Parts: sequence; C-alpha cells; structure tokens
Amino acid sequence: MPKEIDLANSWADVGVVGAGLAGSEAAWQIAQRGFGVDLYEMRPGRSTEAHHTGEAAELVCSNSFKSLNQENAHGLLKAEMELQGSVILEAARAAALPAGQALAVDREQFSRRVTQRLEEHPAIRWRREEVSDLSLLLTRHRRVVVASGPLTSPALSQALQRMVGQGFLYFYDAIAPVVMADSINRQVAYPAARWDKGGADYLNCPLNKEQYHAFVEALLSAETVPLQTFEDLRHFEGCLPIEELARRGPMTLAHGPLKPAGLTNPATGRWPFAVAQLRQENSQATLWGLVGFQTKMTWPEQQRVLRLIPGLEQAEFARLGSMHRNTFLQSPGLLTQEMALKTEPRLHFAGQITGVEGYMESAAMGLAVGRRVAQALRECPWPPPPAPDTMIGALWRYVTQTAGEGFQPMNANFGLMDPPPPDIAKTGKKAWWAQRALGAMALSLEQERLGGG
Repeated sequence: MPKEIDLANSWADVGVVGAGLAGSEAAWQIAQRGFGVDLYEMRPGRSTEAHHTGEAAELVCSNSFKSLNQENAHGLLKAEMELQGSVILEAARAAALPAGQALAVDREQFSRRVTQRLEEHPAIRWRREEVSDLSLLLTRHRRVVVASGPLTSPALSQALQRMVGQGFLYFYDAIAPVVMADSINRQVAYPAARWDKGGADYLNCPLNKEQYHAFVEALLSAETVPLQTFEDLRHFEGCLPIEELARRGPMTLAHGPLKPAGLTNPATGRWPFAVAQLRQENSQATLWGLVGFQTKMTWPEQQRVLRLIPGLEQAEFARLGSMHRNTFLQSPGLLTQEMALKTEPRLHFAGQITGVEGYMESAAMGLAVGRRVAQALRECPWPPPPAPDTMIGALWRYVTQTAGEGFQPMNANFGLMDPPPPDIAKTGKKAWWAQRALGAMALSLEQERLGGG
C-alpha cells in the first residue's frame, strides 16, 4: 500500500506529462510504490485534433485492445501487465464488451474508470495545464516522465526539439510492413545486394512480367484507409504510399521501389522483371521489412495484396504498414537503458512517443518506466531492463537498442523475442514463448518484492 503523502504544499516527487494510457499507467505504478506524482494534462482546457474529453486514457481510434490469448503476442503482453497490477488492464476488464477472444471496451466507461482510479489515489495530484518548459519541470520534481503521446502539442514538441535536436523528433509514421523470417519462402527469395556492392544483406523476391502487372492491378483496386481531417501528408513526396506510386503509371514501381537493376537472380542468371526487397529489421534476423512499401491499404487488403509477391505467399506479418501523424523520438540514439534522455538522466519517456505502436504497447511502456523510476527514487542500483524473455522486455530492447537509422515504431510481436531452441516445433513456439515470458515476469516481481519494492 502507498504511504501517506502530503501533496498540499509541495511539488511531488515525479512529474508525469500526459494522462493518456502510458502516462496514467506510469503515474499509477509510481504512486503505488509510495511516491507522490503530479500528473500534468492540458485537456480539456487545450485539446487535440482527435480528443473530445478531459478524461484519462481517452481512446481516439479503435475500442479494441486485441487478443487475450496468451499464445498471441498482444495477449501475452496483457498477461504480463496484469501480473504487474496494471490500472489500464483493470479498467479495461471492468469496461469490457463481448468480443470473443479479444478485449474490447466501452470507451466512455473505460476512460471514466481510469480517471476515477487516478483521482482517488492519495499520492496523485492532477495539474490541468499545458507543459511547454521541461527544464522548469526538472526544477520542480526529482524525476519527470514525458508520456505526451502521438498528438504531442506544438509547444511541447518545440521544447523537445530544443532538448534533443531537430533530427531526432519525427512527426509522421511512414511504416512499411514487416514479415516474420520463418514465413518467407527461401526457395524463391534470394539474398543479394544491388550490383554485388557490400554484403548480400537484402532478401529479394523476383516478379516476372505477368506477376508484376497482377500485383500493380491489385494495388490499384485495394481498399485504403482515409486520412483523418488533421493529417496532411503533402510533405512526404519521398515516402508516398506504394499504391499512390502505382497510380502514376504501370511501370512506376518497376523503376522505383521494385527496380530490379543489379539484382541478378541466381536461379536464372538474369535480372527479374521486378524485385520486392526485404531488409533485416532486428539483430536476431527474425524480422524483415519490405523496402519502400509504406501504404495506406487496410490491413486485410495488405495481407491479400502482399501475398501476391513470390516468396511471400505464406507471409506472416509482424507489423502491417501505415501512414499517420505520430510524434516519436529516434529513441535508440537518444535514450539510455533507463528510458531516460542521455543528456538529462532525470528526464524519462514512456508510451508511443518512444517508438511503440498500439494502445497496450504504450501502456506497457508506461508501466515499465513507472516501476524503474520508483526504483531510482529509492536510490537503489538500477535493476536490469525488463528481460527480453518477456514481451515488455522485447519491446524495451527494440526501442533502446535497434541499430541503424531506419528506426520506426513497432507493435508487440513474437519476432522481437529471442528464438526458442531448435528442437521446439514451429507449432509449439508461441506456447513456449508465453511460458518463458510469464515465468520471467513472475521472477522479476519476486525480485522487486524481496528488494523492498
């Protein structure tokens, strides 16, 4: 139980910026461990283009939190969060609607429940004000957690840019789909680098003339997701959706992202008519991203159309493509293993702004950051980051350790986790991952309890 905290005449130990899913969860976890929290939320005084209320954890898109099945990556993530006393999961359970194996909620009941739990907590104080000066917050609080989400206000975005530099804060996702490595047909896809320059680091899926034109036709007829009224992608000529490129002419893709020049197919000794390339996405080589395939196609259409590409007929997608407004950091270059700014270790980040995708992924990062900030306030040695054996830990590792300049937001998927031993059958992998993850999470909680947490 949290200790009695008098917040009447003092600044709280921690300032949390944003009462979305991540900020609400971070504030709850810190307060539950006996530290005072000032929770800053600019709504309803200043809203965003997508929000309509001043409630905590308002859902602005879907009301679904995806699967509850623990042999599904999203279900495993929720099981890990539930073990850790997640206020978001508690509220979601209380507001649940019939949805089969998925967790769908009544939006208003869900947000109202989270708001009520936070308002009733004796260690949490709401501050209904917009934050535009992070340096000032750091003079008020021992630690600050920024969980302002994908629709971070212009004033706070400018404050962040001043701290991290212009090139490390992004305002739009142009995300290409990512494929699980073991679902790629290696009898068709071949490794090669263009003109044999450098290592053969790309997988290449060759298309003949008929396959290429069938693919373009499918792109042109595919259903797409309409832009929200506040989204404007006119500045993204360099990363247009692949279906928009296809509309510019039947051979546009063959001279653009599907250009075959310099990619000799060892099976024929010739260049294919067109080539779809995949690039390794993580150090374990379990995830491969389709190069230049950012798209606004709906998710069912993406799966239908992309499986027309030779070598991807049985593709299992760890992430599907999207293009939407989203403020996020180039986290691997900016953040420490404590999810803190390298140049200011008392300033932490949580949620979608760190580079995770999805409601529960954002809340999970808030939960994990909250636990670690509380540990730091006890002036104990930092615990290790969440074990990559867990889904939360695998997301944490992706956000803080992804190599290269191609960092893009990611949702929960088994491809982020270390692979099981080779003697585990493919059909048993997900059950093995789930058992290992929940065991590792239970051990982590026991270690925190024994350490006084």
